[in-house]
Amino acid sequence: MNEFDIKAAEWDNNPMHWDRSEAIANEMKRMIPLNTEMRVLEYGAGTGITSFLLKDYVKEITLMDNSSEMVRVMTEKIKTSKVKNLKALNFDLENANYKNEKYDLIFTQMVLHHVTDIDLIISRFNKLLNPGGYLAIADLYEEDGSFHGEGFTGHRGFDIGNLSGILRKNNFSEISHKTCFTVKRKMSYTKTQEFDVFLLIGKSSITTD
Repeated sequence: MNEFDIKAAEWDNNPMHWDRSEAIANEMKRMIPLNTEMRVLEYGAGTGITSFLLKDYVKEITLMDNSSEMVRVMTEKIKTSKVKNLKALNFDLENANYKNEKYDLIFTQMVLHHVTDIDLIISRFNKLLNPGGYLAIADLYEEDGSFHGEGFTGHRGFDIGNLSGILRKNNFSEISHKTCFTVKRKMSYTKTQEFDVFLLIGKSSITTD
């Protein structure tokens, strides 16, 4: 059981998760020409908050996550709400290729800094996109490690220039970004620290085999 399996049941009880997802969904609607013919993949979907916010703007969304408990929670939410165009999928794209479908948009939210091999996952995203499809990444700007604290083994946010370079290397073009949210985290009784979240958009110019 990983840390997100443990957090899954209580995830939706945090108002900040809803505020952040709403800000990211709104910015995606401004930056990407969403339409009701688009097939979408949310990678690292968690409980699916953002996908629920976007479901009326696209044809269908696959909510992929490697946490079995997150998938259980999102599956129950989909069933309870009787939504027809969302489907949950337990799959680890970091360790295996997914070849069942192609998408017009792939998006991630606060996921990439947990991924070990950024180049590999961006390459796999490109292979899953139709020509001209969009990749949207919402994550932290580069920070000093305070966001997660000691013991965290992932990335301390991202330098936009470096991350944009990885997208270009993997055949993405028309790359742009905007700051879309600020996480305010209480570090102690007297100190609150702010961490800005960006939304980075790229368009797939070539479909690789």
